[in-house]
Amino acid sequence: MPRSPRPQSRRAALLEFAILGVLHDGALHGYELRKRLTTALGIFRALSYGSLYPALRALMEAGHISETPELTASGKRPRITYELTAEGKEHFQDLVAASGPDAWDDDDFDVRLAFFSRTEREVRLRILEGRRSRLEERLARIREVSTRNRERMDSYTLALQQHGEERAEREVRWLEELISAERRAALDPGPAAYDLAVPPAPFLTPHHQTQPQQTPPHHKE
Repeated sequence: MPRSPRPQSRRAALLEFAILGVLHDGALHGYELRKRLTTALGIFRALSYGSLYPALRALMEAGHISETPELTASGKRPRITYELTAEGKEHFQDLVAASGPDAWDDDDFDVRLAFFSRTEREVRLRILEGRRSRLEERLARIREVSTRNRERMDSYTLALQQHGEERAEREVRWLEELISAERRAALDPGPAAYDLAVPPAPFLTPHHQTQPQQTPPHHKE
């Protein structure tokens, strides 16, 4: 994911991207924004206000979002509504257009997948193919370690190794389904192109279990 000119951690960059993506659908109060982030994106399921509000301030300082206080009864703290600015919408489009290696990693991929409906098909396909390549590399390493150390493993370690291998295999197959759907849609656009026989979410790793598992049929072209 493209980095901000401001020094920040990778997780902070992901959080800012996710905030921009959620606010792209409309203005929200801080409470509603946090709820959307924690329920839709597994990486942020333990998101605290102590992390959210500094990210909101950073985005306001960058001119990507604005805040509007709502009038309340006398003596009560005003509720703040956050919304994207024109610069924020443009910045979000720049971010979703990126498809480099960072987008293939676990947390980055999950967040990018959540906003695939706002991502161009060519970019979606590059990200999916990159993620598949990353998983195939991981699978090869797991198999190599398993073969080399099998005789020295106890039954529990062996079972854990097998679980990791099976999990990676299933995710690779799932990615292949998504890639095939993207390629079908390129040839014959329409909702039917995204009718996938995708396995249910529990087969995936924990960081996938709160993510949308099928490519939505109403993608931006």
